[in-house]
Amino acid sequence: MYPSSARCDVSLDRRRTAMIAASPMAIAIQGAILGLACVIAATPATAEPIEEFYKGKTLQMIIRSQAGGGGYDSYARLLARHIGRHIPGNPRITPVNMPGGGGIVAANFIARVAPKDGTVLTIVSQGLAVDQALGLNASFQADLREFNWVGNMSDSNQILAVWHTSPTKTFDDARKRVTTIGTTQAGSISQQLTAFYNNVLGAKLKIVFGYPDGHDVDLAMQRGEVEGRGTNTWASYMSISPHFVNEKLITPLLQVGLQKDPALPHVPLLREMGLRPQDQPVLDFMSKAVAVGRPIATTPGTPPERVEALRRAFDATLKDPLFIKEAEKERAEISPMTGAQLAGIIRELIEAPDELKARVKEGMQPKKQDTQEVAGGAKKGGE
Repeated sequence: MYPSSARCDVSLDRRRTAMIAASPMAIAIQGAILGLACVIAATPATAEPIEEFYKGKTLQMIIRSQAGGGGYDSYARLLARHIGRHIPGNPRITPVNMPGGGGIVAANFIARVAPKDGTVLTIVSQGLAVDQALGLNASFQADLREFNWVGNMSDSNQILAVWHTSPTKTFDDARKRVTTIGTTQAGSISQQLTAFYNNVLGAKLKIVFGYPDGHDVDLAMQRGEVEGRGTNTWASYMSISPHFVNEKLITPLLQVGLQKDPALPHVPLLREMGLRPQDQPVLDFMSKAVAVGRPIATTPGTPPERVEALRRAFDATLKDPLFIKEAEKERAEISPMTGAQLAGIIRELIEAPDELKARVKEGMQPKKQDTQEVAGGAKKGGE
């Protein structure tokens, strides 16, 4: 790598001083060589090294849930099928499922084990920014501020829903009667939000935790093991289980996001459900956290020029007609956010005032009397 222009100027001054005793011809030749070096150093690098780096390589897409395990898997695989065309060198992308701990296993792998060179991408659990901000899980050993954020595929609202056979038909009903709700692991957004509804909004939800992923919670609803699902994005319902919506098999009780989903105008929004004015900052914190819907990152330490190449590739992919056509076929809601915007939201959540984080943390802690583990014990995975 050539020295910077500033270092070049200093070097030129020193060599000119050293050449005072030299002949005029030597001074002219050496000065010309140094001047040319400084011009080269000030010239922006071309994209050719990026293309050479990625050409012929196979990148990994680390997925924090099981294959076929819900929205994280389907969104990650959708992106993996298209983004390689937009990365210089056109590398292949191979999906690798790494379930465990509500996304913690995959995030720890990205932070501590994966190569720090831009050859590994990942879809990060939506709840982990809150997990880090509040220090909820000691096994989470990553710092999301060090991740290189590539972009966010969707900010679809999170939905608390019950099966159509449940006597609970509205959120007000959930405040009056005990309603069994299936969730995944500690640290997952499903358990965090369900506990939050109890502690801050006064619901009486019985949290049944330990299902491997969202698909298993859906099956539990259908079998009658639980009445509802703690959380799932509306986009995932539309893409993975559209018959739930079309046949009115689920009843949405509450949605969480920065604004109402246009398809759910009559379903209350978390930000509008506060019982006390002092709760509004807490509700806004959680709503902002949910806006980090399907975030994509590469490893800490990846060279900045490769991060920028991946960000450009992500932005181009989500505008690609072939990608859009497949996303529509899969009913995958796409509402992109740039890597820089995503990084800003995550940093804002993690670095929120301590007093606010303490209140949010208290609200998200499930009470023992409100929880019940899935028969047979908790399993790996988590939506």
